Amino acid sequence: MFDGRTPAWQASLALQFRRAGARTIFASQHHGPLRVQKPLYPEDKAVCHVALIHPPGGIAGGDALSLEVEVQTEAHALITTPGAAKWYKANGRSASQRAHLRIRGALEWLPQEAIVFDEANARTDIDIDVAPEAALIGWDIVVLGRTAAGESFAAGSFAQTIRLRDDGALQWVERTRLAGGDALLGSPIGLAGNTVFGCLWAMGPRWTDGQIETLRMQLPDTAPITRLAPRLLVARALGTTAQAVRRLLEVAWRELRPPVLGRAAEAPRIWAT
Repeated sequence: MFDGRTPAWQASLALQFRRAGARTIFASQHHGPLRVQKPLYPEDKAVCHVALIHPPGGIAGGDALSLEVEVQTEAHALITTPGAAKWYKANGRSASQRAHLRIRGALEWLPQEAIVFDEANARTDIDIDVAPEAALIGWDIVVLGRTAAGESFAAGSFAQTIRLRDDGALQWVERTRLAGGDALLGSPIGLAGNTVFGCLWAMGPRWTDGQIETLRMQLPDTAPITRLAPRLLVARALGTTAQAVRRLLEVAWRELRPPVLGRAAEAPRIWAT
């Protein structure tokens, strides 16, 4: 029976990147409103930049998005988004987004921030499988409430799980569970009054103590970096604006790209639009 609610979107997108001569090319299959823009090659043919597009502009209660990414050996993909993702007020229904990243080549997973509206009920899962010789830099940035509009995250819920496996072995699990108005939002052992939090992860060489100390000297103290496994580093940042947190993680990305991917940082063109 129709209950008067806005219809929900069920969308999925599968991307496969592979090396063809000197170029990384991709194939895609999609269902519903989730797709990619035309690939760009601002660096050279070996690195394929693509932007994920969700035409409805936000994720509403009842929506479920699913993304599968496979990067084959010797391929190099950089995936971002043209703007912030938005998790709208739930209206009694939960919304979800799941991403599964399988990397045998090189992947940079650099979406812009996700804004969680007041009274949203959002769940996001990122599952990452990295082959032994593969390389990865990724980040995730979450904004709680629309502070510029005078809105706080006073009600609703946000849940996130990130899992990373190296050659099938689980290396890292990150679980975030926040309720609107939760005491952790203001607590010094939580977000300490910040409304934006982000983390960056990098899978590269087997990091030495010397490399980590050098990175720590190059990075701001407000984006501390930790070695969680022989090949895995994680940096974290808190702030009151998405721009501030994004700047901190972008500094980390620029410093990590050469040792992880063997390339100087080349920002996606869409970030400048």
